Amino acid sequence: MSLSKDEACKSSSPRENGFPDHVSLANLEKALGDLRVETPVHNTDDHLIEFSEALRTVAKALRRAAEGKVSAQAEAAEWKRKYELERARNQQLELIEDSCGRQNGSVASNLTGEISGPHPMVDYESNGQQERCCAGDGICSHEVLFDNEAGSLSGDSQNKMKRKASFKLSWRCKGEKSNQYKHDIVSFEKGNISTAGRTSKQISLKWESPPQTVLILTKPNSASVRVICLEMVRWLKEQKNVNVYVEPRVKSELLNASSFFGFVKTWQDESEISPLHTKVDLVVTLGGDGTVLWAASMFKGSVPPIVPFSLGSLGFMTPFYSERYKECLDAILKGPISITLRHRLQCHVIRDSARNEYETEGPILVLNEVTIDRGISSYLTNLECYCDNSFVTSVQGDGLILSTTSGSTAYSLAAGGSMVHPQVPGILFTPICPHSLSFRPLILPEHVTLRVQVPFNSRSPAWASFDGKDRKQLAAGDALVCSMAPWPVPTACLGDSTADFLRSIQDDLHWNLRKTQSFDGPREQL
Repeated sequence: MSLSKDEACKSSSPRENGFPDHVSLANLEKALGDLRVETPVHNTDDHLIEFSEALRTVAKALRRAAEGKVSAQAEAAEWKRKYELERARNQQLELIEDSCGRQNGSVASNLTGEISGPHPMVDYESNGQQERCCAGDGICSHEVLFDNEAGSLSGDSQNKMKRKASFKLSWRCKGEKSNQYKHDIVSFEKGNISTAGRTSKQISLKWESPPQTVLILTKPNSASVRVICLEMVRWLKEQKNVNVYVEPRVKSELLNASSFFGFVKTWQDESEISPLHTKVDLVVTLGGDGTVLWAASMFKGSVPPIVPFSLGSLGFMTPFYSERYKECLDAILKGPISITLRHRLQCHVIRDSARNEYETEGPILVLNEVTIDRGISSYLTNLECYCDNSFVTSVQGDGLILSTTSGSTAYSLAAGGSMVHPQVPGILFTPICPHSLSFRPLILPEHVTLRVQVPFNSRSPAWASFDGKDRKQLAAGDALVCSMAPWPVPTACLGDSTADFLRSIQDDLHWNLRKTQSFDGPREQL
């Protein structure tokens, strides 16, 4: 079968929008198929077969492009329809507002230019307009403000009143109302917004009743920690008469030292750890930052206040000195104490085989960071990142770190991220050795949800680790979803949260430590 010149031109001629129509593409594919069927294979040149296959591929690509454009045009038409509806609704609200304003003007003119009452705001709840405008949280423009400051109503402007639309601010989480992110810190007066900083003040904890139970968690395989733990348990029982919980391993060590420690309580299996937060008033950690991470990982929900004693190599979260544990614990048990609320990330793994987004693995709570890297693979990691369903970027490099502000001085700092105060609510987005010089770290707000997905064209799987453990493989199509957990980790402060943070980066990192410039050099002439 062969095509005439006119038929070939007609079948491949584009439409006015730049794409061939579906009928022409179907005819072209049918003609190519007939050509292959009717022509004997032994009399056909191989190049002609390759050329027909190429034409078939081009025809399929053109069909997909045409279908994509039709879908885009339909979506644009839908958005245009929504825009017209919204525009009509706004025009209707403006007409209602203008009519209310004219009624106000007639009423105000009878008041000889004076406005009575302490509030410069006129409310129209009586006519039902409040419900119409405030049904969806956002901007409310039905209220009218008048400026009645001294001198504003003198002379010719005595009967002229300045109108100013009022509005209402509300917090939303993913487009829905949520008490978790509701803060009554916004005030409104004559169109001015003022807020009270949520992290501007030091958080204090005051006991309403004396603590009765203390959980002690220790660093394993340390002789010095074992000695301090033995002395602390004895002192808490004899001097403070409190109940003491320890890990099964620690209880065995205490009983081997003396039968006196038979009063110490522990748990038998993992099922007894879940309700532990309902029994424990205070958690004491003896070790370094790793012991604090272990203590936080034991509680999948609410976490009791943690008193971290420094017995490790680094102590960004351990401000208390073990040598003075009696003095420190005595003050903490009496209260009040300053605490730092350290935010945690809540992570879920969604497999490609999942039937919906609710079929997940998790949740997994992390105090420092979740790391997605290439593992032992020699290929670069390929990751697609989304923030609240908005595409952020594609990561090509060794991996990505999603860190809390408490973990800003850990792996994220080594990868080039910023040091952030632990009480600042945010999520650090730090690439690991990116294959781009312009890929710089980000700090995102606390309310966003991040989604990191391994694309189907990735050359190798990725690996996710949570606070350096619980490593999981992410195959092509798998995704990791992270958001701020509603249960922070309260840690006691030696002084206050800012002083402890600055001391930690100065003592542990020797931040900006340099020799003082000598005074022997030449001086500037005044």
